[in-house]
Amino acid sequence: MSGSIDSGLGRIIIDTDVISAYAGSVAVECFGIVGMAAVSMKDGLVKLLRRDSLQHGISVQITKHNKIRLSFHVIVAYGVNIGTICENLVNNVKYKVEAFTGMEIEKINIYVEGIRGID
Repeated sequence: MSGSIDSGLGRIIIDTDVISAYAGSVAVECFGIVGMAAVSMKDGLVKLLRRDSLQHGISVQITKHNKIRLSFHVIVAYGVNIGTICENLVNNVKYKVEAFTGMEIEKINIYVEGIRGID
């Protein structure tokens, strides 16, 4: 389901792929986030995604009330407090995605899939 905004002249439809690509770019800018993770359900393996495929580590749902639900699968930096990383991620993503789309974020889930050293 795509998100929609009613303007004075018509309706604007925002695809979930656009939202996930933007949310992914915002997420990797946050301190302590090494990258997005792709989880292989078959093997149970976690793979660090390249910058051009960040949206595969994010799930976007649009509710019937036209609100956004985001789920992030992330790899965090070793030695940084996970609670602080997640709080920073939630605040940045909520502010920037709401400003970008004009839609309200209802919920953000964060799944920490791995830990990597900072290069």
